Amino acid sequence: MKMKKFLMWALMAATATTTFAQDATVKEAKKLMGKGEFDAAAKMLAPALTSSETLNKAAAWNLQSEIMYGKYNAISTKQMENQVKKIDEATDTMGMYKAAVAAWDAVLKCDEFDQLPDAKGKVKAKFRTPAQTKYKNFGVTLVQAGQFFYQKKENQSAISTWRKYLEMKETPIFKEVADFPKDPFYDDIVYYVAFLAYQEKDYDSAIKYAQKLAAIPDKADEANEILLFAKKETLKTKADSLEYVGMVKDLHKANLESERYFNLLVDYYNHVSPAEKLAWVEEEIALAPQNKMAWAIKGEAMMNAEKWDDAVAAFKKAIEIDPEWVPCLFNTGICLNSKAIALNDQLMDKKTMGLTNENAEKVKAVLRDAQVYLEKTRELDPDQLQTKWGYPLYRIYYSLGNKEKMAELEAVDPSLKN
Repeated sequence: MKMKKFLMWALMAATATTTFAQDATVKEAKKLMGKGEFDAAAKMLAPALTSSETLNKAAAWNLQSEIMYGKYNAISTKQMENQVKKIDEATDTMGMYKAAVAAWDAVLKCDEFDQLPDAKGKVKAKFRTPAQTKYKNFGVTLVQAGQFFYQKKENQSAISTWRKYLEMKETPIFKEVADFPKDPFYDDIVYYVAFLAYQEKDYDSAIKYAQKLAAIPDKADEANEILLFAKKETLKTKADSLEYVGMVKDLHKANLESERYFNLLVDYYNHVSPAEKLAWVEEEIALAPQNKMAWAIKGEAMMNAEKWDDAVAAFKKAIEIDPEWVPCLFNTGICLNSKAIALNDQLMDKKTMGLTNENAEKVKAVLRDAQVYLEKTRELDPDQLQTKWGYPLYRIYYSLGNKEKMAELEAVDPSLKN
């Protein structure tokens, strides 16, 4: 029995000693803070913040917030004094802003413990009201801290800090505060967080904050830009793809004068089946008949399918809208030339391997049409910077027996003789 009592007393004594040690740690940290030795105070306090032997965690975290706030305030005050006195003296701006962020983090942690019920099930919050007073206008500091980190190219720290600012009003500390200051920087910071998150490939966060940005009336275009590009990077399933392309289509319909959403659709449909792409471009033509690019895309689809008449018809629609569009003029000539070759094969007598005069004239008529478009291409693109019209036009002259035109091209490009 005596041994059991001894062990119990020993255990109680050990616990008391540990608890006393934590109390002593907190007291020593306070002393160091009072001397302005903030880093030493934080180092001294650190074990008490996580130790299970610390009886009052809320008080410990409150002290941590005071230490970090004290460091931030001391450096900030020094900077202001130097500015007023025009003293060129280096100060630890990075340390100042990191302390500011740490102070706010500590306040949140303090509040978390401060709201826990005691042994009787009652919550006796002690620190929330002082925190509401002290940190009510602290959002500006977090904005400045994030800007400093951003300028130092520490994007993750910038994002993290700006998120704390954006979420400040929704924390338990301020959620019920009716007169929380209006956010003068909120709109811009939402944009920067969404944009930086996208740059850092944190697409979920980019989407989250782009959606918040989209709710701001004059920020919709910027929001949609980030949202769409972030969505594009996260496409994993067919459902994801359909959701993405549906969003782009809706934005395109609402902004037909803008090329950005149409170009996104082009990029998307360049990676699907030809049938899907053709179905979309038919939708696009019905939606915007004056979209020359849509007609050109249809022309290319028909060209790839060797449907020469359909291709020529589509390219001619594009040329009606833009008569000097060199690529479409060139493609029209190429398609007509290909049609002439196909017609020649179709009309050729399989026994004599030749054409009747009537059928030969049908082929030449198509070649003459092709010649018109390729000569127009040559006129607008004489140095062949956009298209390589030289050889196909030369072959048409050859097929039509136009030696004078052939010689003219040979003088420009002797390699055409070969």
